[in-house]
Amino acid sequence: MMNCVLIVTNFNAGRKKALKYKKRVIDFVLKYTKSFKFVDIDEFKELDKTPYDTILAMGGDGTVNKVVPYVVNTDKVLGIIPCGTANLLAANLGLSSRLHKTLRIIEKNNIKQIDIFDINENKCALRCGFGYDSDIICKTPQSLKNRFGYFAYFIAGIIFALRLKNKKYTMTIDGEKRDIKASCIIFANAANMYKNLVSLGNNALLDDGKMDIFLLKTTNPVIFYIEFLRIILGIRTNNKRAEYFKAETVKIENNWLACHIDGEKKNLKDEICISVLTKSVNVFCK
Repeated sequence: MMNCVLIVTNFNAGRKKALKYKKRVIDFVLKYTKSFKFVDIDEFKELDKTPYDTILAMGGDGTVNKVVPYVVNTDKVLGIIPCGTANLLAANLGLSSRLHKTLRIIEKNNIKQIDIFDINENKCALRCGFGYDSDIICKTPQSLKNRFGYFAYFIAGIIFALRLKNKKYTMTIDGEKRDIKASCIIFANAANMYKNLVSLGNNALLDDGKMDIFLLKTTNPVIFYIEFLRIILGIRTNNKRAEYFKAETVKIENNWLACHIDGEKKNLKDEICISVLTKSVNVFCK
């Protein structure tokens, strides 16, 4: 366990929580090895990752998203130390926002393999969203997140629900072509939102080889709030306003379609191809 460790951090994430954790994380790693390196996320891309068997990502989901492509289909183990606004993947894996609890979990060396999405060669650990979901993630001001933390997304969600718009998508889902009008489309690997309080999917798992897909088809704010309440209550059934299903591959006909991938804004050109890389990443979990 942890013979050679790379610690990757984003000191700006989550009100600079990672900066406060730095010494304690280094002290933890030193219990197992003196072979480690501490780098900022901006240095990570150009660094040679070959020597490291363990990569600890200290930050939010954005930091994890930047690390994931370098551990896909390798023997490296990804450890997440939640320091961001949302920390959704960490929450799904049972990791705690309290540092001592997460370090205790990593210490137990419980490792599982999870799925990752490939979206036009972009790797996605959590979810990809179009329409309403993309607006919330990409347009919530950083100042609002700094002030209210994760609750900022909830505030933005209420605001953006007042200006929902439908868009036509031509999609091929596991070989079946469909024309869909929707104000929001979410492709979820981890379907949890608002920590682990709400899930967009039924029996959504990180290692089932499938993506959970949610379509919201209404532009009426009142009906939207009703559907959102049904999600909170776990009443997720297909109807003319919302649809839930699973798939292994999806293609979307596209001309510069904007979306978010794990919280990072993307403008994707040409056809969008989404597939599941089954059990392709090793992670520490509870």
